[in-house]
Amino acid sequence: MSKTGAGRGAQAFTRGLAALAQYVQREQRTVIPRQHTERITVDGQDHDVRLGVWVSNQKSRRDKLNEQQLAQLAELGMDWV
Repeated sequence: MSKTGAGRGAQAFTRGLAALAQYVQREQRTVIPRQHTERITVDGQDHDVRLGVWVSNQKSRRDKLNEQQLAQLAELGMDWV
């Protein structure tokens, strides 16, 4: 079974959101350097998320995010949502 583009996008959003939550909890801030990479573990597998780039991309494409995604970002303190 192959993943659709939307499936990969949803997975990437979920990983990015998990990395953002981990970063915010640890650092107690939402300012993320563009070059920052956050390591997260999902289903027993480690993933390196280019968090600074991911946040920048979400911000620039926020008009394409759905209401749930926007709410999840707002919950983590992203004031641009």
